[in-house]
Amino acid sequence: MSKIALTPNASGTGTLTIAAPNTSTDRTLTLPDETGTVDTLSRAGNVLQVVQAQTNSSIATTNTSDTASGFIASITPQSSSNKVLVMVNGGNYFNDTDSREALTKMYRQIAGGGYSSLLSGEPVDIAGCYGGVLRISHSICLLDSPGTTDQVYYQPYFRASSGGTAYFNASTIYVTMTLMEIAA
Repeated sequence: MSKIALTPNASGTGTLTIAAPNTSTDRTLTLPDETGTVDTLSRAGNVLQVVQAQTNSSIATTNTSDTASGFIASITPQSSSNKVLVMVNGGNYFNDTDSREALTKMYRQIAGGGYSSLLSGEPVDIAGCYGGVLRISHSICLLDSPGTTDQVYYQPYFRASSGGTAYFNASTIYVTMTLMEIAA
């Protein structure tokens, strides 16, 4: 029969208390047959939660300024020091007959505020169209530091670089957005 031993730390001055939960049901806690530390999940680098949204909606614009795609996913961080890994993958196309580009940029909104770009410079994804119909998938991956425990919304914005019609998505192709909270 195995034995249970609690060994105090000679240099420690605190008291370790093991408290049972308020339950009327018998519970068994099975420990792994390994040496190590019990993971607290909040250790730096751990994934704390994953949220995923999907759409096959299509939206078009001739705007040369950033235009909301309407594709939104949200996450509520457990700590303001945690980060959010944002990944967007899926179909996008730009239909034009000249040398033009469709440009996509990720925006963030913290509950109660307006959307703001996560990049101050050029868009994340540039899809060039040269003399025909270009179909290209989104591939956006960035690590954000929202600095809040309020709900945070993410939305891709897109635009046509100079005239023509840019499409955020072809109606038969799915786009997914995955948000992962990463412990700091």
